[in-house]
Amino acid sequence: MQRSAEAYINAGAPPRWMERVVEVDRGIERERRRLAAEYEALRRAHGDDPAAFAERWRAHARRRRFDDLNELIRQHNDWYPIERDMPLDPRTGEYIEFGRPYRRPELGASWILEQFPDAID
Repeated sequence: MQRSAEAYINAGAPPRWMERVVEVDRGIERERRRLAAEYEALRRAHGDDPAAFAERWRAHARRRRFDDLNELIRQHNDWYPIERDMPLDPRTGEYIEFGRPYRRPELGASWILEQFPDAID
């Protein structure tokens, strides 16, 4: 039997890597939307005091937890290249990527501050 995406789809259930990458990307986007709303609310509350906004936003970023999503991201980053049977570069031992990088960043304070800086424009 030949392994292919078409064979998996025709079998009736998508492969786990396909489900997982969708879960990860949707989870990251969901958190980005939540953070955007929180960012705007805090920005409106402290629009006249950029220092207070920056301090409270950094504190908020440090408190935010993404444990379940980060566990899913770790599983994706570990298993995706294996499940997709990605080729290895024999010189570096790294997987060879085609198109969009498969690795997804874990979410935390640095990710939040990269997406939503602590400075009011």
